[in-house]
Amino acid sequence: MRQWHAADGWHIDVRGAPPPQPLVEIMRLLRSLRDDTPVIVHHDRDPVMLYPELAEAGWQAQRVEAPEDEVRLLLRRSS
Repeated sequence: MRQWHAADGWHIDVRGAPPPQPLVEIMRLLRSLRDDTPVIVHHDRDPVMLYPELAEAGWQAQRVEAPEDEVRLLLRRSS
């Protein structure tokens, strides 16, 4: 797994990681943020178990354009 910061926010690439590692790492990153910086998740499948965790933590997910072999989500704090 890789994490990096770019102009559009924090990125976390969890492709290839076995469950539940992607969920654990994404939530760890979100808990570490102290501002409203968006997070872009690079995943190899739709992380259906992540969505309830995001809602409970006050985040929302939006699927965004990605290469054919990737699911990319834009995570933002809920208003």
